[in-house]
Amino acid sequence: MKKFLNIFRKTEKTEQADALKEAFRSKYLAFQDLLAQNNNVLIIMADMEEKLSGEFLFDRHYIDTNVGLIIDGVSKIIKDINDISNDNKYIHLYKVQEYITKEIGKTLSHKLEIPVSGLTMPVENLNKDTLNIAGGKITHLGEIKNRLRLPTPDGFSITAYAFKRFMEHNKLSEKINERLSLIDINNLEEINKASKEIQDTVIKAEIPSDLQHAIKNAVESLKLKVQSSPPLNPPLDKGGHGGVMVSVRSSAILEDSEFSFAGQYATFLNVPEDMIAQRYKEVIASLFTPRAIFYYKTKGFSEEEMIMAVGVLIMINARAGGVIYTRDPNDPEKDKLIINAVWGLGKSVVDGTATPHSFIAERGTGNILDKKIPEQQAMLLCTEEGDIKAVDVPDEIKNMPCLNDEEIKLLTGYADIIEKHYGSPQDIEWVIDQNNQLYILQSRPLRTFQVASSKLQIPRRIEKYNILLDKGVIAYKGIGYGKAFVLQDEEGLRDFPEGAVLVAKHTSTKFVTVMNKASAIVTDVGGSAGHMASLSREYQIPTILNTETATAIIKDGQELTVDAINCNIYEGRVTELLDYVVKKKEPFKDTHLFRILEKGLKWIVPLSLVDPEDEKFKPEYCRTFHDITRFAHEKAMQEMFLLGEGHDIKEIQTIDLKAGIPLYAHLLDIGGGVKDNVKKATATDISSIPFSAFLSGMTKMRWPEPRPADVKGFIGMMAHTATIPEEQLYQAGEKSFALISDNYMNFSIRLGYHFSMVEAYSGENINDNYIRFFFKGGGAAIDRRLRRIRLITEIIKRMDFKLKVTGDVIDAMLTKYKQSDIEKRLEIMGKLTAYTKQLDMVMYNDAVTDMFIDDFVRDHMKQ
Repeated sequence: MKKFLNIFRKTEKTEQADALKEAFRSKYLAFQDLLAQNNNVLIIMADMEEKLSGEFLFDRHYIDTNVGLIIDGVSKIIKDINDISNDNKYIHLYKVQEYITKEIGKTLSHKLEIPVSGLTMPVENLNKDTLNIAGGKITHLGEIKNRLRLPTPDGFSITAYAFKRFMEHNKLSEKINERLSLIDINNLEEINKASKEIQDTVIKAEIPSDLQHAIKNAVESLKLKVQSSPPLNPPLDKGGHGGVMVSVRSSAILEDSEFSFAGQYATFLNVPEDMIAQRYKEVIASLFTPRAIFYYKTKGFSEEEMIMAVGVLIMINARAGGVIYTRDPNDPEKDKLIINAVWGLGKSVVDGTATPHSFIAERGTGNILDKKIPEQQAMLLCTEEGDIKAVDVPDEIKNMPCLNDEEIKLLTGYADIIEKHYGSPQDIEWVIDQNNQLYILQSRPLRTFQVASSKLQIPRRIEKYNILLDKGVIAYKGIGYGKAFVLQDEEGLRDFPEGAVLVAKHTSTKFVTVMNKASAIVTDVGGSAGHMASLSREYQIPTILNTETATAIIKDGQELTVDAINCNIYEGRVTELLDYVVKKKEPFKDTHLFRILEKGLKWIVPLSLVDPEDEKFKPEYCRTFHDITRFAHEKAMQEMFLLGEGHDIKEIQTIDLKAGIPLYAHLLDIGGGVKDNVKKATATDISSIPFSAFLSGMTKMRWPEPRPADVKGFIGMMAHTATIPEEQLYQAGEKSFALISDNYMNFSIRLGYHFSMVEAYSGENINDNYIRFFFKGGGAAIDRRLRRIRLITEIIKRMDFKLKVTGDVIDAMLTKYKQSDIEKRLEIMGKLTAYTKQLDMVMYNDAVTDMFIDDFVRDHMKQ
């Protein structure tokens, strides 16, 4: 029975020892994971901070994805630090993380609530309060009609709620959002492919029956208005379609607001009644054109914010049309406005495919200050069958202005009313019908050139350089240099190189996809009132339009300096001009995207917990995720330092160290610290990087003869701080103990009456690496013990340790050194350990101590 009990007790002790060893291993694995998660989180934080420079393209998906990765990483860090510690000591960190996560969620919240409304709504019921119902473009038109009482076409909105109904009926949202979230914004080919897939899906989708009926009823009501308002003079539908002719215009919720989305979405002119439903789907599909995807992603909007209401307006049978800028965008301080106009429909003005008539008028009076009337060869008119077509301009008006003085004064008056109402410069689209009635079609904010930059005194001409072109219209002032990229077709945009000058025949809103790369833009045709000109101003790209011959004169790959202040294009690099270049404010810094990133990072990146000695270095004072990672990293090192506290590890099966030095040490390998199947380890058997370096230093020194060992076990061997009573420090006699792995060591060293602990991590990632050193003297008079402390302190100071000395206790730390430097310092620490053995017995005065310090530095620290 007694024998059985002995076997049982032995088995129980073995199981306890194995469990303790496994506990050490588990804590070390948690420590390693914490280090890895900490590094990953810090890398992501650094990358996100770098994006705030404005030099890199990213989209909303980038922010959402990386914030999610940080939240996940911080969760794992909190789990790891609690696994390392005892009794979930840091459980409060979860509450801190939950609070920060909620605050970030509020900041990043991007879901636009679509109000419940009718599926259609007439323009006379719209105003600034219906923005989330009818979208930007048609809401502003309703405001102009109903608040300002200016003439606009009658019509109705197919509302945002109708869009929601359409998307839900066809189960499109989740499918489209998932596809868009995977797009790399820097890959135009990928954008084009996704765009085609999504647009095809939308156009093939079914309009639900209730929406079909709502549109039909709205059209019937519109027809009644037309019949009672003959001066409107809409084109007649004689193509057999029946009903009234309309324009079907995009009116996304975010359109024509702070972010123009100029020319990004579709508008269809002169649409027969029976084609409205089809055109409606095509407008929705235009949410997903390549240029629209690029624009909204680089401006920081999410897929959930891309909501399309659609305007259906009576089609005006245009005599003339165009755009009025209530300020000169290149010189907004001057008291003048700009009108660009053409005979026929104004479409060719806004899309930049024609050179318009240009009028500069005095604000307030409408007096004409300047005008340019190019010969107009073709104009766009409505056809009776539907759609529009280009026809020759009658000879008798080819060279005549399409606007008379009275019409210019009327336009100026309307522009003044609209600008005052909105309180900012406006970009206004207008049309004059065959009865000479003026209508406002839309109004949106006008981007203007920075005043400080516009006052630069740039030389009018640099004589020694060849000027290739010296005419055109400046859409955005500035100076750009680069090699010419002469665009043959829009497919070529995918090959546009960084820093090139885009040279093209016509303007196109598709150019937005390369505006982040272009140093300047030059075109043969176009006006400053077009959509692309608006985008040039938004992206701050020096732009000269309407040069007439740029694509004929400029050769692909030719070096150019574009002076879009004096309207000169030079051959080669004009250094004198480039010296005047004012670093532009990165356009992406003004975007919704940047504001989201900045606000989100305020809960992620700032670090307030910087000093572990501060009384506020506690979980409840963590204000950001960075604070949590900093706190957890610091506490993890402390917990590992105290790994064996409270445990009796004398029964754990360990490996004896046989290194040829008088040090009786046991090794516990918790993963890759010692070669396999080794019972007694020599120096060559050690595979732990930090322990091998430390042992190398110890074995290179001459050691004094060892005193007889007093073996009393391992109780308390791993748990040592300055607060532990001295008698407990010495009860383990001469035995030393090392917990090691491939990259880690925790070495408790007994040499005579002195105890020290060296803990280190040495790996490839500099953020993980550290050495912690603890020393407690004993066994000599206090003056000699303090001299030993001074010797050690002076030496480790020279290795850049941060240290705290209390009496004869040293607590020192060194962090974030590369692996090779950690190993060098560990080798020196190994040498110092041997050097100081019983040295206090001979340090009988300060001069001798200084001599020993100098000797060690000379012999072991100087290369």
